[in-house]
Amino acid sequence: MNFKITASDGRARAGVIETAHGAVETPAFMPVGTQGSVKALELRELVEIGAQIILGNTYHLYLRPGQDVIAEAGGIQGFTGWNGPVLTDSGGYQIYSLSDLRTIEESGVVFRSHLDGSEHVFSPESVIGIQRKLGSDIMMALDECTPFPCDYEYAKRSCELTVRWAARCKEYAEKSGPVHGWHQALFGIIQGSVYRDLREQNIRDITRMEFNGYALGGLAVGEPPETMCTIVEECDALLPASQPRYLMGVGTPENLLDAIGRGMDMFDCVLPTRNARNGMLFTRNGAVNIRNARFKADFTPPDSDCTCYTCRTHTRAYLRHLFVAKEILGFQLATLHNLSFYLWLMREAREAIHSGRYPEWKRTALARMSRMQEFPSEREKQHITTA
Repeated sequence: MNFKITASDGRARAGVIETAHGAVETPAFMPVGTQGSVKALELRELVEIGAQIILGNTYHLYLRPGQDVIAEAGGIQGFTGWNGPVLTDSGGYQIYSLSDLRTIEESGVVFRSHLDGSEHVFSPESVIGIQRKLGSDIMMALDECTPFPCDYEYAKRSCELTVRWAARCKEYAEKSGPVHGWHQALFGIIQGSVYRDLREQNIRDITRMEFNGYALGGLAVGEPPETMCTIVEECDALLPASQPRYLMGVGTPENLLDAIGRGMDMFDCVLPTRNARNGMLFTRNGAVNIRNARFKADFTPPDSDCTCYTCRTHTRAYLRHLFVAKEILGFQLATLHNLSFYLWLMREAREAIHSGRYPEWKRTALARMSRMQEFPSEREKQHITTA
């Protein structure tokens, strides 16, 4: 894997990641295809809206259909039909979220499947072995994602465990080699909760191993947004400039643009797809709750400035009808629009960085997008953003 920075504007930077299955221009948003599928969309639609790379999840694909099935198909690209780059998460976040079903030990994580209760073990070595069979272009090291709030001593022990696991992942990756004949990059994950000294030490320990890239984990798990921004900025100053930086699980358009301005390159989040299925559309002029009765006879596009298929072809009235009638097509059209919006946002960010106007462009874009005018109540806003 090669990474080249093509432009910078302050801390914001644009670049290109070269992988075995194609190039990824950064800043980049990765649609989440947890089980080898981006919910409610066909792969051809992802191609049409300009998705460069998608994310798959080791935990879910390991449980179903299984690593050997995917390996026999020629890796995740052969199994799914997606011909572009793929990043696979190690499953660390899923293990974190299943706290009632797992036990963390030095050797790895013992957990029970959320599907049938069967017992499984993820070790640093087995997680790399699974990702080798999946054939992703970018693999992630196994880490422990701490909750928020988290006391200092627990966070410190977790950081130390993450470092030991990272070393084992790196060693096994170098020893095992690819299964499918193409190079697979390996990223290390930085932990440390909200504690600056732990983050700094973790960066020193993890970067010493010389991974292909680095991810910031353990954020967007409940800490205040301003705390996350501070941590990202502090970590940016310490991370190697020559490798891509991946902010995991983030987030809102505002989060993304703030993080880009603080030196981050790659992002993933379920927000655009999950919120689409709940009837929330992101637009250039604020969020739209398409279920709202005010749209019953609104024959304008969901976003008049958007050129996606949904906005070129359909009206707010039609989308509202689909959601009220519980038609699956509503999920598909809303998801297509939201991901189109996120990918458009990344393209605009890249262009602004290349033209040296990122701070000004960001201020203007955020001022427009902050108009959360379409929600009739705080209760409904809370439902849509958390469901």
